[in-house]
Amino acid sequence: MRSQLSDLRGGKDALEQLSRPGPLTALRGDLGMVGIPGVVFAPEEGLGLPAVAFAHDWLQPAARYADLLRHLATWGIVAAAPGSHQGALPSHAGMAADLRTTLDVCAGVRLGDGRISVDARRTAFAGHGIGGGVALLAAVGHERARAVVTIALAQTRPSALEAARKVTVPTLHLTAGRDTVAPAAGHAEPVSASAGGPVVLRTLKKATHTGFLDGTHWSDLLLSGSPDAKTRRLARGLVTAFLLRELSDENGPLDEVVVGKVPGTEVVSRS
Repeated sequence: MRSQLSDLRGGKDALEQLSRPGPLTALRGDLGMVGIPGVVFAPEEGLGLPAVAFAHDWLQPAARYADLLRHLATWGIVAAAPGSHQGALPSHAGMAADLRTTLDVCAGVRLGDGRISVDARRTAFAGHGIGGGVALLAAVGHERARAVVTIALAQTRPSALEAARKVTVPTLHLTAGRDTVAPAAGHAEPVSASAGGPVVLRTLKKATHTGFLDGTHWSDLLLSGSPDAKTRRLARGLVTAFLLRELSDENGPLDEVVVGKVPGTEVVSRS
């Protein structure tokens, strides 16, 4: 991990670097091999790697997050997204259970013909939309997860706000300034305010709720906004910086990206 971060420069330069693919080759696998529908991306090889389990938004297939998951793998992070509960009335508690299982599987088995392993002490939960709320639900009571990331978080049942009070690990909330599906004022902002641990709340001013997605899907007819390459690029850099900082104990330039000024965004951080 240190070798991948040694060339990072500060501030805007670091974000620019982290928004581009990292130095490692990413491989794609199928979680179905271990009984869970979904995808997993990992570097070609590496032992004791960090990992993140990512939860999808309402109706969305896990494949729509492949751009972000693949990107994280190029920076040395195993990234897996279960594809269960894609119906119109998903069980948020069931999604959280599957997310925990996904992370435990990544940490408990060798991937890539035994050439890839995950350090269970360097793991995180993440998600988009209701998946962001699910990530908080999954983190409650999980003894080893060290961080949580939410993107355009939407409230869940059980309550993501109540869950946030019990989550003491560092959390990054990315919100979309033009989100009409889950506006930050009614979703991510109160959740952030109730955080039980360190939290960074950052708004991407021009982003929409679906700007973080990749490709097309029939659900686009139901949701406002559309996939946006600039939004995904900025989110890639911010999420990568946060996870590398929290899961690799690296600071320096990463701190500047996570809590510093980034053009096109506004940030509020609390400790």
